[in-house]
Parts: sequence; C-alpha cells; structure tokens
Amino acid sequence: MIREPVAGTIEVSTGTMGGKTGRYEKRLADLDGLYRDGAAFKAHAAAVGNPVVYAVEDFRPTDRPGDLIYGVTRMSPGRIGREFFLTRGHIHAKADRPEIYYGQQGHGLMQLESPEGETRIVEIRAQTICYVPPYWIHRSINVGDEDLVMVFAYPSDSGQDYGIIDASNGMRHRVMADEKGGWELVENEAYLPRTATNVADIMKTHA
Repeated sequence: MIREPVAGTIEVSTGTMGGKTGRYEKRLADLDGLYRDGAAFKAHAAAVGNPVVYAVEDFRPTDRPGDLIYGVTRMSPGRIGREFFLTRGHIHAKADRPEIYYGQQGHGLMQLESPEGETRIVEIRAQTICYVPPYWIHRSINVGDEDLVMVFAYPSDSGQDYGIIDASNGMRHRVMADEKGGWELVENEAYLPRTATNVADIMKTHA
C-alpha cells in the first residue's frame, strides 16, 4: 500500500515539530555518570534540580528497510565543571546505517568515534549539514550559550546501541571548555579500547 505524503513544521524557538508521532526527553539525572567531575554534577543538580537537558520529537512512518525516520532535537546550554551538556550518544544497532543532522540554531559539535577509537569533530551551526557515515559512534554537544536545535534523518531500521559507549567507559575524548571561551579535546583517562574482535563484530554488514 502506498502511504500519503506528510509534512512536519519545525518551530525553532521551542525545538518542536508539528506532525510528530513520538517524543522523548532526557533530564539531568539521566546523564549521571557521563561526566568526569562527579562532584560538580551533584552540585549542579542540587542547585537546579532535574531539568530537561535535551528533547527529541520525531516522525516514524515504519521500521521497514528503505523508509526514513526524521525529527528535531533541542538541547539546553550548560556545563558540568568544564564539560558541556551532551547527549548519551550511540552507534546504530545496524552499524552500516548513516544519519544526517541539519543545524537550525545554536552552536554545537557532533563528536564521532570510529570503532578503532579515532575521534572526529564536526561543528554545527545554523544551516550546517553534518553527515554521520556508517559505523561511527556519535553524540551531540552544545558548546554555545543558547539552545542547540537540529533536524535529523536516518533509515527506519537503524536502531540505536547506547551500550557501546558504556562498555568503553565513555568516548575516547572529552570535550572541555578551554581558557579562551572555546573548547578542546581531552583524553578520557578511563577509556577502554575495543578489542580486534569487538571491532570486527561492529564492522560486519547488516543488510
């Protein structure tokens, strides 16, 4: 059966989307354990409570191969110690599936990590399109002083694997505020590299 075309209107000021079929959000408490400075996290939570750090609204027509999921994500500005607010991050459960992000507002980074542990950073501002190739772990980071709003799209059968980051005690690098008002990459001392077997399993094609 041929489905009808649809449209979804993005409200940039609120980071919301008309015509959505789903929404989820992550509050500050959901990000406990992601930051290096645990004391700073507890102090921040004590000061501000448990606000929404980021929210995602999406349209999911089907989960069949060949279809697309699209939506919008909005992330608040903020820091825990020297680390900026970030998403949990993931690799696609079918790791050979790509994704695109299209900046609408704010200043963010897409932090990407290959299965072997190489790091890449793509800066995202309004009107920037970021292509996340297959097999890359990725997370979004708000390094600006306003909401980061991005539109995204990825194949409907991609799925998400969040555990790959947890298994390595985080990503190989942390994005930290520097002394000049910008950002820098700092090695994550707790990082556990993946074994050759881990990498080979990730790189298998999932048709």
